[in-house]
Amino acid sequence: MQATALASASGFATTALAQDDGFGNEIELGGRTSGWVGQSPEQIADEDNPTLELVPGESYTLTWENLDGAGHNFAIEGADGEENFVETEIVSGVGETQEVEFTAEEGMAEYYCQPHPTSMRGEIELAGEGGNGDEEMEAEDESQTIIGEGPTIGLETIADGLTAPLNLQVADEAQDRQFVVDQAGEIWILDDDGLADEPFLDVTDRMVELEGDFDERGLLGLAFHPDFEENGRFFVRYSAPPTDEVPDGWDHTFVLAEFETADDENSQADPDSEQRILEIPEPQFNHNSGAIAFGPDGCLYVATGDGGGANDAGEGHVEDWYDENEGGNGQDTAENLLGGILRIDINSEGEDGQPYAIPADNPLVDMEGELDEYWAWGLRNPWGISFTDDGELLVADVGQALFETVNHVEAGGNYGWNVWEGTHCFSTESPDDPPEDCPAETPSDVRGGEPLRGPVIEYPHQADMGRYGDGTAQNGDTENGDDGGNGNETDADADTANDTSNGNGNGEDTNATEDTEETSDDTGDIEQIGVSITGGYMYEGGSVSELEGTYVFGDWSRDGEGPGRLFLARPPEGWPNGETGGDDGADETTDENGTDTDTDTENGGDDLHAPEEDTGNNTEEDTENESGPDFEPIDPEGEGNGESTDESDGAAADQNTYSPPNEVDLWPIEELGVESEDDVGSDGSLNHLVYGFGRDANGEMYVLSSDTPTLDGEGYVSRIVTADESDTAEDDGTEDEDADTETESETDTGSNETETDTDTETGTDAAENESTANESTDA
Repeated sequence: MQATALASASGFATTALAQDDGFGNEIELGGRTSGWVGQSPEQIADEDNPTLELVPGESYTLTWENLDGAGHNFAIEGADGEENFVETEIVSGVGETQEVEFTAEEGMAEYYCQPHPTSMRGEIELAGEGGNGDEEMEAEDESQTIIGEGPTIGLETIADGLTAPLNLQVADEAQDRQFVVDQAGEIWILDDDGLADEPFLDVTDRMVELEGDFDERGLLGLAFHPDFEENGRFFVRYSAPPTDEVPDGWDHTFVLAEFETADDENSQADPDSEQRILEIPEPQFNHNSGAIAFGPDGCLYVATGDGGGANDAGEGHVEDWYDENEGGNGQDTAENLLGGILRIDINSEGEDGQPYAIPADNPLVDMEGELDEYWAWGLRNPWGISFTDDGELLVADVGQALFETVNHVEAGGNYGWNVWEGTHCFSTESPDDPPEDCPAETPSDVRGGEPLRGPVIEYPHQADMGRYGDGTAQNGDTENGDDGGNGNETDADADTANDTSNGNGNGEDTNATEDTEETSDDTGDIEQIGVSITGGYMYEGGSVSELEGTYVFGDWSRDGEGPGRLFLARPPEGWPNGETGGDDGADETTDENGTDTDTDTENGGDDLHAPEEDTGNNTEEDTENESGPDFEPIDPEGEGNGESTDESDGAAADQNTYSPPNEVDLWPIEELGVESEDDVGSDGSLNHLVYGFGRDANGEMYVLSSDTPTLDGEGYVSRIVTADESDTAEDDGTEDEDADTETESETDTGSNETETDTDTETGTDAAENESTANESTDA
C-alpha cells in the first residue's frame, strides 16, 4: 500500500468534514507524545487515540498537526503487527502538518506513531467487521479496561488531628486497640475512646529534621513481635541523621530499631530501651520505603527503597549487570541493602554480636559476595507490604515514569527494576518511552542467572496509555479517571507525575522543579489515574462483603496535589495455588509461536498469562510461576519476532531480546466509590490524599489520609464500612431507601467519572502544583 505524505510548514487548517452517517473521507488529528488527539470529524473531536471508522475500498485524506514539536509520523499496521499498510516520514516542529492519502484495506487494525508506538496508538474499525457484534465489542472493551467500576464503601472517621498517618498496626494481644504511626515521629494508641492523650512512643528527637512543605523521611514503619503480649518487644523504622559511617554528602541513616514496653500492661513504650538492629546509609532523602512486617515464619521482613533519585541512577547508586541503564541499586545485591525485601531473624544474634541472625533458607546464603539479608530484590520504593491470611506476601512498588505495580513476592524473586518498570522495558535515558528490547533474565554470572518477574497488578499513570501501556484504553468507559490532570507525557513530566508522592514515603522522587519546566504546555484532556501507589491488604474476614477476597489499595494522589483514589483488585479464582483463569477461567495459553503452555500457578501464579520463552524445542512445559521464569516484558512496539532463541548463541544474545506475550492477564482493578459523614469523602469520591492502610484483628480495614500533600495538614484515620453505615440519613439502625438508591447509582456510574472529579485537575495547573509540592525532586 502506497501513501502520499506531504509535510507543510503552514498553519493547520480545520476542514471539519464529518458526515451525519459516517466518518466522511477527511480526517484530522493532532499528534503529541502522550497520544493522538481527534480534531475532525466531530465524532472524534477531543478524543485521545480515537478509533477511526473506515470503509474498505474508500480513499481517505488524513491530515495531522504536530502539537509538541517532537518527531512523529503516521503508520497503519495489520493485526499481526508485521505489515505496515501506511508509513510516512517523521515530521518535527510545533505546527508542522502532514497529509496522508490512502485507501482503506482489509486487515488494517491500528494506526500509530513509530517513534512513540506505546502512547500514540489507536484502533481502526472497518465497516462490516465485528464478528459476533455487540458481544465481541463488549469482550474487547472489558479486556482493555484499566479501572472498572467497583462497589461503594463508607468511610467512618475514628481519629483526626494527626499530621501524616502512614500506618495502623495491631499486636497479637487481648486488648482491643490499634497503634497509629504518624510520620512526624509519634505512635498513638487508638481505642474506642479515640486517640490517647499522650503518644505511646515519640522518636521525634532521634530523627532528621523534616521539611514542612514535603518530605519522605520520618517515622515510617511499625511491627509487633508475635509474642508482644508476653515480651513487650516491637520494632520501628525511622530516618535518623547521618552516622559516622555514612559517606559525606549523603542524606540520612535508615534505622530499624527495637523497643520494649515500660510496664506489664504494655501501655507505654520505654524510650530508653532502644536497640538499633540495622542501619543503612541513605544517599538521598526519598525512596526510603519503610514498611516492616512479621511473616508467618516468625521472621521480620523489611522493605528498602532503592536509595532515591530518579531512575535508580545518580549519587549513591552502584553499577550493575545491565549496561544499557546507568546505576542499579535495585539489581545489586552485593554492595548495599537498597531496593528489595530483607528477611532477618530477630530472635537470635548473628556473628560478631550482630543483633539479628540470617535465616538459613534465605536465597543468597552461601552465595559468595552476596548480602545474605536479601529475600527479594529489583524493587524501586516498596510502599506497603502485607501478608495474606495464607502467608502470601504482596508488595506495592511505586513506579518511576509510567506505571504503578503490586508484586507477589517470593524467595529469590527479582522484580525487574530498573531494567523493567512493571511489565515494560525501562530506560534511564528515556523513561517515558519504553525501549523495544531489554533482558528477561540476568546473565549466568549474576546470581547464577535468574528470571525477572512481573507484577500481578499494574496500572498506568494516564488512561490514554491503555491497560497494558499500549494506548488501547477507550475514554469514557474503560477508565474511571477524571478528565484533565497532567497531560504532558514527556520524559520530564513522567518523572514529575510519579515523583511528587507523599511525604510519608509513598511518594516519590521529589525533584520536580526542573522536570516541570521542560514539559509542554499542551496538556489536553488526558485522564489521569494516579502518580504513586499506596499498598494495602487482602480483605479477609471484614464486615464489607463486597470486598471479601480482594486486594484493597490506593493511589496517593491523582496529580501529586489533589485527592487520591481507592481501588480493589480481584485475584483469579484459586490464586495462588491452582486455577489462573482470570476473567475467562482458561487454564492454558498459547504463545506467539502457537505453542500451548500450561499455566499452573502453583507457586504464586500471579495470573500472568505470558508464554514461555521459546528455546527452540517447542515443547509444552509447566509454568509454575507465571510471574517468574516464564514472564517476559511487554514489547511496546508489539513487534516481537516470536522466533525461537538458540541457547548456543550465548548469554549476551539472550539478555537483549525477548518474545513478548500476546497479553498479560493482570488482576482486574476497580475503583471504590466513597461515602462519608465528613469531608473525607463526598459524592462518591475521596477528598483526601491516601497515605496508608491498616487492618485490625477482626479483618476490618482502615484508610489513613491527609487533607494536604505536605506535613502541615491534618491527618485522619477512617474505618472502611458498608456505605449505609456512614450515611447521615441513617440514625436508627434501619436502612434508608433513598440512601440505598443513591449508593446503587454511585456504583453504576463509576465514582470517578463525576462532574466533581472532572473539575479536580486542570491540565498544566496539575504539573505546576506538582512542582510546588515537591521543590526538590529528582533530576
